[in-house]
Amino acid sequence: MADSKRQNASAKAPVATPNMGPSTMASLEGALSGTLGARIRLHTTLPSQPTIEGTLFTACPITNLVAIAATTSPNTPPTHHILPISSIQTFTLLSAPSSSNDFSSPPNTTPPLSNVPTAALLARADAAVARLKEAASRKNRNVGKEAQDLFDGISRTLPTRWDGNNIVVMDSVVVSSPYRGEDCKAGSNVAPHTLSRVRKIVDNERKRFADRERRTVVPAVPAIPAVHTGPRKGG
Repeated sequence: MADSKRQNASAKAPVATPNMGPSTMASLEGALSGTLGARIRLHTTLPSQPTIEGTLFTACPITNLVAIAATTSPNTPPTHHILPISSIQTFTLLSAPSSSNDFSSPPNTTPPLSNVPTAALLARADAAVARLKEAASRKNRNVGKEAQDLFDGISRTLPTRWDGNNIVVMDSVVVSSPYRGEDCKAGSNVAPHTLSRVRKIVDNERKRFADRERRTVVPAVPAIPAVHTGPRKGG
């Protein structure tokens, strides 16, 4: 009767797992690190995976984890297992790492450097500088906003540049301050319709400016309520 109780008690007792100290884990990690890319068989304390066989991918000394790629057949993709080093009891080296599985020294995948097209880069830089200079030349800091807006409006239709504070259109018509239609002048060698065209554009732009100002709503300032300044009661 006593023997039967002792047998039942021993059957319910948990299975003890090996206690791996830091030195044991370090030595096991060092041994596994020397077999990266090799095919190994791991014997673990994991009930779901007591034995794992595959190619050792990595053994990390920081996280104390190992990764192994197990394949069931050559035509199926591998299944990757990640498990703690503390769960490994022993391992068996099945085959040395091949050249395609040697992860200890990964191949150099840096592509070869090609020649830098210096001439093309310089040409792009010069073109960018020329565009910036052209944009800067179209802005005149010595005139008001309306004159600059008029210049921008004319330049959308005709070639325009600044000559001091004068707007020169098509290198033939000069628009001087205050930049009205009657302020457009041209030499005797300029066709009359050219001068008329520029004057028409100037008048239309100034009309557009006036319409824009009329559409601009000025917010009303609320009236300040009157403050009673009479004598206070009891004062």
